[in-house]
Amino acid sequence: MKVEKKKISNLTKCYSIAPLEYKGKRHFLVAAEKVDKCLLFDEEGNQEDVVWEEPGGVMTMVQVPGTDGQFLATHKFYSPNDSKEAKIVVVTPQEGGKWDVRTLVDLPFVHRFDILVRNGAAYLIACALKSDHEWKDDWRFPGKVYAAPLPSDLSVFDEEHQLELKVVKDGMLKNHGYYRDEQDGLMTGIVSCENGVFQFVPPAQEDGEWEIKTLITDAASDAVLVDFDGDGEKELAVIAPFHGDGVRFYKKQNEKFELCYEFPESREFLHSIYGGMLGGRPVLVTGHRKAERDLMIFYYDAEQMTYAMECIDKDCGSANVYHFVKEGVDYLVSANREIDEVALYALTDV
Repeated sequence: MKVEKKKISNLTKCYSIAPLEYKGKRHFLVAAEKVDKCLLFDEEGNQEDVVWEEPGGVMTMVQVPGTDGQFLATHKFYSPNDSKEAKIVVVTPQEGGKWDVRTLVDLPFVHRFDILVRNGAAYLIACALKSDHEWKDDWRFPGKVYAAPLPSDLSVFDEEHQLELKVVKDGMLKNHGYYRDEQDGLMTGIVSCENGVFQFVPPAQEDGEWEIKTLITDAASDAVLVDFDGDGEKELAVIAPFHGDGVRFYKKQNEKFELCYEFPESREFLHSIYGGMLGGRPVLVTGHRKAERDLMIFYYDAEQMTYAMECIDKDCGSANVYHFVKEGVDYLVSANREIDEVALYALTDV
């Protein structure tokens, strides 16, 4: 594997990354976990704009479907111990290069969220890491998953007029991980917490109920569904436990996911995650934020009939990654939080 790395920005505690279709071109956003900027880049890694200077605390950003550059973002989630004032905001490009930022909903401890579309209707799914705390590292109040139909016109929302959410699942201790999974045109959300990994399926009609499937009951920090071994059925790749050091793969046996492989080396504070195709093969990309702080690719080696790992970068401390393909070349954007670096990797001969 040939890796070409380009450092595209210094951004203190860079964290969240998201694609953005804007002005007819593909872009990506990178925003900070602490009080700092949100930056807009083109796909060559050139910075085009500063969307905001502060407040930061951005865990997630997602484009509003069908819009030219409008997106949702979390604000003021600075850490698990400093997120009582967290909220989801609507960010809309304006004339003259300005960006309008207004409150969609105040949601303390909101960590991950997404917009899932089914039968033409959009739904917001939002995951709170916890529901309260009284002191540092207080985990006595488990998190929740909230949801609501998302109207096409978001201009009606602000601090005084907020989107009404309902709880679709509670009792989710250390409710950390989220990943979108799509199969046969159905968009679902994979949510990971201390209680296990769950798949959330949006309603078929707006007045319907969410379907929640339990995939495993083992503690997990993040998870993806990918057909790694090419047998036509997806395996579950998991980082475990919360902010954990284990990479595990589960395979479906008799309609139930069973642990089939665990990477033998401990990797402290695993965090960034991508699951999907890269270089023509299905992979898991993850990075860890302590000790060696490597960025790695895991894949199934058919000849050896086991999983293997290759290293993309070392001592970078990746918090999140985003994958895209441009002119047949695979790229990864990584928010290398531990060294305040936004990096663009071109991967060839994978």
